[in-house]
Amino acid sequence: MKTQKNEASVEGFLNRVENEKRREDSFVVLDLMKEVTGEKPVMWGTSIVGFGSYHYKYASGREGDWFVVGFSPRKQSMTLYIVDGFGNYDLLLRDLGKYKTGKSCLYINKLEDVDHKVLRELVKQSVESVSQN
Repeated sequence: MKTQKNEASVEGFLNRVENEKRREDSFVVLDLMKEVTGEKPVMWGTSIVGFGSYHYKYASGREGDWFVVGFSPRKQSMTLYIVDGFGNYDLLLRDLGKYKTGKSCLYINKLEDVDHKVLRELVKQSVESVSQN
């Protein structure tokens, strides 16, 4: 797998985010995820900030390590990685605000578009779910 945990500076990476609003939002998400996980943020690859880690193994035999929850301040949107997907979070998503989703990605243009309490609860429940498996 290309994306590996590394020793690069999380704060250094976030401080280089060109869009000022995205940079500010990144530090808010950083604090939220630190509080929820109790973990130290770590760079995964060159553009993902991850918290915690777990080992996975598929039936195919493929295995590896990945973060429990993470985010990346992409140019298009803030991407939050909700590793267990969104199948169990319909009620939270209904109240979250303006967002889009992929398989395990939550895309937010600006943090002011979403309810921070709901976002915190979504991250919290996802962390608990991944940590139980």
